[in-house]
Amino acid sequence: MKRSKRYKEAEKLVDRNKAYSVDEAVEALLKLPKTKFNESVDVSVFLGVDPRKTDQAVRGSAKLPHGTGKTVRVIVFCEPDYEAQAKEAGADIFGGNDLIKKVEGGWMEFDYCIATPSMMRNVSKLGKVLGPRGLMPSPKNGSVTENIGYAVNEAKGGKVDFRMSKQGNLSASVGKRTFNKQQLTENINEFIGALVKSKPSSAKGKFINSVYISSTMSPSFRLQLAKELDV
Repeated sequence: MKRSKRYKEAEKLVDRNKAYSVDEAVEALLKLPKTKFNESVDVSVFLGVDPRKTDQAVRGSAKLPHGTGKTVRVIVFCEPDYEAQAKEAGADIFGGNDLIKKVEGGWMEFDYCIATPSMMRNVSKLGKVLGPRGLMPSPKNGSVTENIGYAVNEAKGGKVDFRMSKQGNLSASVGKRTFNKQQLTENINEFIGALVKSKPSSAKGKFINSVYISSTMSPSFRLQLAKELDV
């Protein structure tokens, strides 16, 4: 792959043989040459679970103290009785079967889905559309609930859902390059802490093999895992 001059300059500032603390990695990342747009800062995790075993599936959410830096478009699948609650909380679109048909028809201008439990029977038909994008509402991450207002506020306020891939890895956006060091450090620590809490009880041995942080167009920094995270 042909790399840009900016990327090659950034690579010179990354020590591939070093495991960085979160503070060190964030500080180094913020010193890399910038692009013309506000890059996302991402965390990539390689897990030590067996992705073939359903009882070792890793899924959860983290509430980032400083948000993700992006505007989250939230839709709510609900009955008319819940629409006032959804509107008051700031949901972008809400509705029942008409909204389901709209998504089924290919409309995907949203970032997060919430549904009431009684709507899930109909929403489940969107599994093939929402599932691969990680957008399917789930009780495990609080997006299937009757407390619509709370769920919308959480999604709008910096909640990040994560789900293990078929290869046993996962990633999430935890901020923007315009965030300061403290904001990014606290967001990353919160995300890793939430991930550790999501370890399946059936998973034995080392849970997290490695963690990297990077921005959209930058090389990655390998993190040194604290002993309490080496689980």
